[in-house]
Amino acid sequence: MVSPVTVVKSEGPKLVPFFKATCVYFVLWLPSSSPSWVSTLIKCLPIFCLWLFLLAHGLGFLLAHPSATRIFVGLVFSAVGDAFLIWQDQGYFVHGLLMFAVTHMFYASAFGMRPLALRTGLVMAVLSSLCYALLYPCLSGAFTYLVGVYVALIGFMGWRAMAGLRLAGADWRWTELAAGSGALLFIISDLTIALNKFCFPVPYSRALIMSTYYAAQMLVALSAVESREPVEHYRLSKAN
Repeated sequence: MVSPVTVVKSEGPKLVPFFKATCVYFVLWLPSSSPSWVSTLIKCLPIFCLWLFLLAHGLGFLLAHPSATRIFVGLVFSAVGDAFLIWQDQGYFVHGLLMFAVTHMFYASAFGMRPLALRTGLVMAVLSSLCYALLYPCLSGAFTYLVGVYVALIGFMGWRAMAGLRLAGADWRWTELAAGSGALLFIISDLTIALNKFCFPVPYSRALIMSTYYAAQMLVALSAVESREPVEHYRLSKAN
């Protein structure tokens, strides 16, 4: 088991650009009512830094670990989704929703289907159903179905992220804790977006949404570092 101190020493310096970019976003706090390419760049910059964080481990690392590659691709779709959501009042909200739906599919694929953890899946299914039930009276038109599909996808991603989580014992890995925590924060961020957009104004919604979102993406990116599926194992699993 890798100690948290070792993790901080090895991965912390690679995350410095991400933390700086996140600080820039919150310090500038550009008004969301006036979208521009500058505000788009500032919002996406922390995600760009997470691209660099994964690339800093070497292109060979990504090529040798399919799960890490899928998380990288998910981050690419996230950046595109962020850009669309900057312009959501101009009619691009659905585009952003679709980009993040693809992101969750890549993340779920990266986390894999082993162990299955049916109890965790049942818990996530119940929580997802409760979230949709909370949102349903506020939805209309196509959003009734689009939000339902999105909730199912992010719930599935959360299940796969938390399926391998072990908080004690010899098999404990900090990357699994990062994946599970990241998925939970992503769900909190997106639920806040949905409540604020469709149901009622959430106090300090933007600060809550973006702080949990950036933390979620960082933790998901960190979960790729100690990749759980080297390419040799990946090929063997496909062969079997």
